[in-house]
Amino acid sequence: MLWPFSQFRKPRVAPPGTIEAIYGMIVTQAREPLFYRDLGVADTVNGRFDLLLVHLWLLLRRIRPVQGGPEIAQALFDRFCDDMDANLREMGVGDLAVPKRMQAFGEAFYGRTAAYDMALTEGEEALAQAFCRNVLNGENLPGAHRLAAYAHTVMTMLAGLDDATLLAASWTFPAPSLEANGHG
Repeated sequence: MLWPFSQFRKPRVAPPGTIEAIYGMIVTQAREPLFYRDLGVADTVNGRFDLLLVHLWLLLRRIRPVQGGPEIAQALFDRFCDDMDANLREMGVGDLAVPKRMQAFGEAFYGRTAAYDMALTEGEEALAQAFCRNVLNGENLPGAHRLAAYAHTVMTMLAGLDDATLLAASWTFPAPSLEANGHG
């Protein structure tokens, strides 16, 4: 008797578990101690949020062109929003304040990803400057250069994956390098 209601379900855009697996990889990589210990990212809620956004941006850039990519990217973004909502509530943010904070997260996401996309068109120095401004609080340009080199390494690695491997989450992010040229 429930079958007529199946029309209200969102169509599945990725194999079961794909979004959760990919998002888990993003979160795990954003927690990599090298970013905090060696690249100068502040080990704070804001620092972790910014690294999460960098990794989400990198993945969304790669996922959008695959078949069903826009839908998968949206599902990944929705998972990010669910995670941010849950984290706010876990930190004790009240129900009335959550929507305002979520709006701020959305603005941060769109502002930063637009800045990173624009910086990519302007060259590696522009990306390092964007990372310095957004991830490293305007300090530590050498760390920002290493982060930009890391982002380019990730983009290259992701570009080399076929779509099936990408969506199967059967790959790992590279380790961040200690050298600005990415060959540490």
